[in-house]
Amino acid sequence: MVEVQTLSKAFRDKKRGLIRAVDDVSFRCAPGQIYGLLGVNGAGKTTTLRMLATILQPSFGTARVAGHDVVTAPEKVRANVGFLSTATALYDRLTARELVEYFGRLNGMADSLVRERVEAIFALLDMNEFRDRRCGKLSTGMKQKVSIARALVHDPAVMIFDEPTLGLDVLTARTIVGFIRDCRTRGKTVIFSSHVMSEVEKLCDVIAIIHGGRILAEGTLAQLRERTGLTDLEEVFVKIVEGKA
Repeated sequence: MVEVQTLSKAFRDKKRGLIRAVDDVSFRCAPGQIYGLLGVNGAGKTTTLRMLATILQPSFGTARVAGHDVVTAPEKVRANVGFLSTATALYDRLTARELVEYFGRLNGMADSLVRERVEAIFALLDMNEFRDRRCGKLSTGMKQKVSIARALVHDPAVMIFDEPTLGLDVLTARTIVGFIRDCRTRGKTVIFSSHVMSEVEKLCDVIAIIHGGRILAEGTLAQLRERTGLTDLEEVFVKIVEGKA
């Protein structure tokens, strides 16, 4: 489970002063559930997810991931989290197999288990055709599959997806969406951020509309429609962001 209480992140800018990128955010996500953060670029989605993944430290508030505090037990949090973003870089000189194996060992896995997991994941994601090609020579879609395999190799209880289909072609994006659904089916706790309305509508059990670093509304799609009196998610989003619902 992921439990977030009044999580905040502030940055100081020389020109603009104190900027609250994330401001008093609270939510919960249970195993077997996809919790969606829906917002425009700069809304605070990525900063929130990076705090949950222990890449950034909160300025205020608390967050627990799989029972562990992101500030006081970051190593235990990382052992239970898979983090996927299109902004995540790969080591160009390593092959796809070498890179995934490397991250398995970083997570303390025995070599025999690493090899077993790599075989299973590469078959699942149809990666064997390029398993021994260097990451620097792979297409964007292939690289994203390597990123998924890297995030999945230690079989984490919590999966965090930050705009995972950004810049991908339709077929590769469909593969990613299918994989996210599979994570829910296997009982993982899933946090998913996007500004793509159709993806959020298809995937998320609970949707949080985030804007200006704050969650303005939260609920199932049916609940958000009832609140606004609208059916189209884009119209629902606009009405809530403009403060008319």
